[in-house]
Amino acid sequence: MSSGVTVSVDAKQVYDDVKKNKVYRYVIYCIKDERIIDVESKGDRTATYQDFLGQMQELKDQCRYCLFDFPADCPSEGTNEPSKISLDRLVLMTWCPEGARVKQKMLYASSYDALKKALVGVYKYIQACDFEELSQQAIEEALKKQ
Repeated sequence: MSSGVTVSVDAKQVYDDVKKNKVYRYVIYCIKDERIIDVESKGDRTATYQDFLGQMQELKDQCRYCLFDFPADCPSEGTNEPSKISLDRLVLMTWCPEGARVKQKMLYASSYDALKKALVGVYKYIQACDFEELSQQAIEEALKKQ
């Protein structure tokens, strides 16, 4: 089911700044006025995953979409050993905590597809409803699975 929510031009531009230009480490998106997905905040390139989690904890019971450019070591071809090459993996997350209002959860769930279509080239999609599912360990485990 589609909600009719659209993705702002700024949201797409900031995505390009993360993906191509490597300007930001992460982006937190919100739905404004129940009509448009827009950028709420950005983390500079030196930000860590812990910085990102700290900002997420401030949101309390609010749903959000999050994009994180996650550094990941790639295995050398033909082995399982990490190589010296480090590739960043774009992870798009839906954050809908248990305490969020039902209407907000429904709006974010039904609008997710519009964002996925607008942000071409994401490596992994993750849905999280508590901080355990959003933990760095959980993300690293998800990245290992193909």
